[in-house]
Amino acid sequence: MKKICFITTVSLTLDMFVVETAKYIHDNTDWDITFICNNDEDFASRLPNFIHFHPISMERGVSIAGVKAMLEMRKFFKKQKFDMIQYSTPNASLYASIAGKLAKVPVRLYCQWGIAYVGFEGIKRKIFKAIEKTVCRLSTWIEPDSKSNLSFSHAEGLYPTSIGSVIGSGSACGVDFKKFNIEFKNKYRETVRGNYRLPNESFVFGYVGRITKDKGINELLSAFKTISAENSNTFLMLVGPDEEDDTVDNELIKWAKESEQVIFVGFTRVVEQYLSAMDCFVLPSYREGFGMGVVEAEAMGVPVIITNIPGPIDAMVQNRTGEIVEKKDAAGLTAAMNKLLKDRDLCEKYGNAGIDHAYNNFERVKLFEKILDDRISMMK
Repeated sequence: MKKICFITTVSLTLDMFVVETAKYIHDNTDWDITFICNNDEDFASRLPNFIHFHPISMERGVSIAGVKAMLEMRKFFKKQKFDMIQYSTPNASLYASIAGKLAKVPVRLYCQWGIAYVGFEGIKRKIFKAIEKTVCRLSTWIEPDSKSNLSFSHAEGLYPTSIGSVIGSGSACGVDFKKFNIEFKNKYRETVRGNYRLPNESFVFGYVGRITKDKGINELLSAFKTISAENSNTFLMLVGPDEEDDTVDNELIKWAKESEQVIFVGFTRVVEQYLSAMDCFVLPSYREGFGMGVVEAEAMGVPVIITNIPGPIDAMVQNRTGEIVEKKDAAGLTAAMNKLLKDRDLCEKYGNAGIDHAYNNFERVKLFEKILDDRISMMK
């Protein structure tokens, strides 16, 4: 029996991207499975009983507490004698890669679901790039969740071109088409729009994620402020945690919260219902590992607008399922949003193509089969 441990900084990452993979592995092997993340009793209570949960506190940002977390992991790894540890997210990956090396875990897999330093500048960028290279060097194998991020990593010298691979077409966990079921779109759309009293003929732009600068929120709010001033029947639906960080422009967020055309949904576990209410999905991010929201929107027949960055460019097809703009370009984003606002036929064309693209390339069970084959080969 093999023993595998999944490590992330916070429980949300495991919940969104790893739990279903672990269930598939359990159903198809006799492996022993452990999760490590911050202490979250609610998350732990919802885990199936075959997953062992070992909480370790890992503070966000650079902290001396990281040494304690790393030492605790090292002790736990040595005791459990895992055949493989799999880690992602910046802090967890740093601590786990060091602890795994010291504990002599034979397979140390870095799931490179995003590269933090890409969104930084100056000395901060240099420091976090050095940390990224350290994690890569301490890992026995590296798997970005997009081919463009693999190419970027090789070009940046994070690891040699002989190292690294992407499973299938990419993404951390694929799309569950039982959940993101296009047959329920009209029902979801009617319900959500009814709840927010949105007219049937109104045009709704949507975003899913954290309210933070590196997700392109400043550009999105700036673009929509321009568009909404000229179109009273347009709306912007922001789906994700309510709290914005201090990187968001104060004047823009103040305007958004006072505007009747901006809707703050908050966190939800039924994102497919809110995607169904949208006419266009927008992800103007500065950095992403992949951009699951893009393929989830496509699965629900929603055209997408993304920035020209590694990750999301692998999740869509330009001029077939959506539009691509340059990052940090509010004017370019405004133009792309206006283009789809004024062309409903193009929206429908992109939306229909998106459904096929998502299903043909990112269906969850097919991806899980490839992930399991990959893990088995690593531990032979």
